[in-house]
Amino acid sequence: MARAARKAKKAAKQPASHRTWALSYLAVAAVMFVVYQYALPWEGLPLPIYDFLQLWLPPSSVNEALVYVICALGLNIVVGYAGLLDLGYVAFWAIGGYSAGWFMSNFFEQWNVHGLASVATTEPGVHINFWLVLVIGGAVCAFFGVIIGAPTLRLKSDYLALVTLGFGEIIPQIFFNGEDINGFNLSNGTKGITRLDPIPTGVKDLGPFDFGSKFVVFVLLAAIMVFISLQLRRGRLGRAWLAIREDELAASMMGVPLMRTKLASYAVGAVAGGIGGVAFATHVDGVYAERFNFSISIFLLAMVVLGGMGNVWGVILGAFILAWVNSTGLPALGDTFNSQFGTEIDFPSFTFLLFGLVLIFMILFKREGLIPESRLRLVLHEGDADEELKPAHEEEK
Repeated sequence: MARAARKAKKAAKQPASHRTWALSYLAVAAVMFVVYQYALPWEGLPLPIYDFLQLWLPPSSVNEALVYVICALGLNIVVGYAGLLDLGYVAFWAIGGYSAGWFMSNFFEQWNVHGLASVATTEPGVHINFWLVLVIGGAVCAFFGVIIGAPTLRLKSDYLALVTLGFGEIIPQIFFNGEDINGFNLSNGTKGITRLDPIPTGVKDLGPFDFGSKFVVFVLLAAIMVFISLQLRRGRLGRAWLAIREDELAASMMGVPLMRTKLASYAVGAVAGGIGGVAFATHVDGVYAERFNFSISIFLLAMVVLGGMGNVWGVILGAFILAWVNSTGLPALGDTFNSQFGTEIDFPSFTFLLFGLVLIFMILFKREGLIPESRLRLVLHEGDADEELKPAHEEEK
């Protein structure tokens, strides 16, 4: 009875904890929106505050960090929930990005589709509303997730990682060399696809920052991914993923359909990658093949590991930290350090060294991440508990 009471009490605390995190997320988003939308363009803002925000936390880096949050939450479903090591997640990011390039620009000049455009336009090409392109990009990525996952998810551990790495290299290379495929221009090759249709929102941007509309949309998309992740985690499918993560053989013996359940995690994670790709394409106003390289997959994996595999809020924190360090933190630190000491050290060139050290130290000293998932923390420290009990047993002997 006491054990049942403790479980019930813990289950009651879990939603409350999620509500606290959700309210904190929305509060931070609201404060940032007010600051960047109204305070930063204000002419009366003190110059030191303006310079500080522009150097250490510019609006573009905030929007980019939110895109990484969306993709990291998708990878967390594959790696954190189902325990499948995916080193080719950038492939879905690329497919989502090119979906935006195909359906929100004048790239396909031979076709004219304007009925569902984000804004009124007379330009040739396919112009479909951003919100529909999100659905299209997610659906296309889910389809390719199943196509890629069907032959690969029968493998385990290192073999699975190597095969997903292969697909993660193949698909971006198809886009990189896709300017002439039997006379058909699929991706415009290294020139990329530029000038996408704007996002239709009711938020007006103030000043030169182009912050408000994209920020609201990216916050909304990240919130939707959080909601989906939490709902899946509580449901039957989420429990099946966790069973596979902890003991695949035991899960199969209990009747969990391994292949179908793994494919589901891959498809859902791919949808998030596609949505993130569409969002990123609108953020940079274009699609460029050289951006979709292997380092993006490792970057996203580092976010999941740093924040805490399986913990939605930890992954958000890890994504924000690493995205900020990558886009703003190191360059700003370099500018400040070089101006103070008269040096010319290229701090951004140490990005991969820093991320590698983060992964090493996290795996060695805090495997569960900054905000660990409770079940994963118990599993990872199960041996530590046994070691603590050893002296007591030896004394009894």
